[in-house]
Amino acid sequence: MIHPVIMAGGTGSRLWPLSRQLNPKQFLRLTDDHQSMLQLTVARLDGLESADPLLICNEEHRFLAAEQMRQSGYEDARIILEPCGRNTAPAIALAALQLAKATGEEADDPLMLVLAADHLIQDVPAFQNGIARAVPLAQEGKLVTFGIVPGHAETGYGYIQRGPELAEGSFQVSRFVEKPDQKTAEEYLSSGDYLWNSGMFMFGARQYLAELEKHRPDILAICQAAFDGASEDLHFTRINESIFAECPEDSVDYAVMEKTDNAAVVSLDAGWSDIGSWSALWDVSDKDQNDNTFTGDVIAQDTERTLVRADSRLVATVGVKDLVIIETKDALLVAHKDKVQDVKKVVERIKGDGRHEHMNHREVYRPWGVYDSIDNGSRYQVKRITVKPGAKLSVQMHHHRAEHWIVVSGTARVTNGEKTYLVTENQSTYIPIGQVHSLENPGVINLELIEVQSGSYLGEDDIVRLKDMYGRT
Repeated sequence: MIHPVIMAGGTGSRLWPLSRQLNPKQFLRLTDDHQSMLQLTVARLDGLESADPLLICNEEHRFLAAEQMRQSGYEDARIILEPCGRNTAPAIALAALQLAKATGEEADDPLMLVLAADHLIQDVPAFQNGIARAVPLAQEGKLVTFGIVPGHAETGYGYIQRGPELAEGSFQVSRFVEKPDQKTAEEYLSSGDYLWNSGMFMFGARQYLAELEKHRPDILAICQAAFDGASEDLHFTRINESIFAECPEDSVDYAVMEKTDNAAVVSLDAGWSDIGSWSALWDVSDKDQNDNTFTGDVIAQDTERTLVRADSRLVATVGVKDLVIIETKDALLVAHKDKVQDVKKVVERIKGDGRHEHMNHREVYRPWGVYDSIDNGSRYQVKRITVKPGAKLSVQMHHHRAEHWIVVSGTARVTNGEKTYLVTENQSTYIPIGQVHSLENPGVINLELIEVQSGSYLGEDDIVRLKDMYGRT
């Protein structure tokens, strides 16, 4: 039995402005109109003899992750919450500790299949065949990684040099090498001895912990203490923040794979991409007769080899080549395809300037639904709010703002001080400053309303939650 472990951390800053800190690329529909990258990762497990996936994600993404797993058929998905990012070696350690505890000491060492939530794999049967070839190696105590058969001399990936063949398509690892320059990458490609490092792995949970104890006992000790101090909240495992924050940051490659004598690599030719940049997305997307890839409302005149994504309005191009144009409700990116790796520098400038466009979109997802900040000024803000059936916002109050709610569709159950009442379509209600209140959708269809805030301070941190069904503070 394989135990899939899906790592869904990270911010995907090179895919800004679509990928944001609170809604990063693994939760976006980048290569499919209906499923996010995470959901596609879960879907390609179908057909494998595997347990339900175990997800690792950041604390701030917990409800987004849980909702997407629910949509994928996992109503009570097991999710480990990292209070802060410490790279892949500690994250995998937490999953290994969870699986070792769940299976018990007397059971066989549970086989972990470690996958990234934001990778594209176009040939699922080839992927599953590679998984099957890795199983006997992992059962023998090997720490197996999956090496991608390179299609070109790529400088954006690390490489794995193959050693002696262990089985058909499986090799002992000779060495891991860093991202090469162009000349070195071409040499790697022509030799036929090198594979791209995919960042996917298979090994026994206890085997991994033993290797981590051998090579990075400091990481294991802190992860063990933080895991022992974890708490259960709904179907989330909350890792102890004060302990885990002391953990060194290190990747599984540096901490274990490059140091162990038991590393093996399975070659994989399955249409893999990490979608690490906008040019990578253009590479794997369907193109028109001019090698363009368009999503949304786009009019192109004399345009070639260009990627355009229009999320909220018409985008028109005239006489351009080799560009990336990404439009969202609050930001526009125009970049040459050769320079898309530098998008993350723009994100750093946004952060440094104290702006917010790196953090979230205008549309913000919450466990009860979503809101869209459609207008704002010095003393007012207007939001369009959607509350899912049966969902309820926290019982709360604000020190600095009043709120006026106008129901557009559905029915709202409003608690306003000591009163509780229904507000239906075309009706409104007013919440004064300092009033304890809550909003609930008791119906079977979405509740849509317009919220007009007014006051001297309108920040999201002016929310005093008194009671919350989702465990937020």
